Amino acid sequence: MKRFVAASMLLIAALLFGAMAFAKTQATPPAVPVTGEIVDLSCYLGHGAKGAAHKECAAQCIANGGPMGLLTPSGALYVLTMNHEKQDAFNEAKKYAGAKVKIAGPTSIKNGTRALQVDRVEPAA
Repeated sequence: MKRFVAASMLLIAALLFGAMAFAKTQATPPAVPVTGEIVDLSCYLGHGAKGAAHKECAAQCIANGGPMGLLTPSGALYVLTMNHEKQDAFNEAKKYAGAKVKIAGPTSIKNGTRALQVDRVEPAA
């Protein structure tokens, strides 16, 4: 009987800690508004192309599937990522290639690369 109780307690503890670990990984980070210019990463990283003079090329590169980023006034560059539950916001951001926008979504840094998930996009004021 003692073995059964001990095994039951161990199983309950394992299930409890497993559930807590799963819940922690599922927490959604808060949305952060970030303002900047949407750049196509190929041209920006390749040869520093940005601004009004590059707007048409940026729109074409992004429309052809090139990755896009958000360049802040301070020079921070975020890779823009899609929220699979809000794909329309990411696709809307493509229309603002070369323009100043405000994007809201969770930010992250992985191996030194900043990322911003596009949950909402609007023209910058």
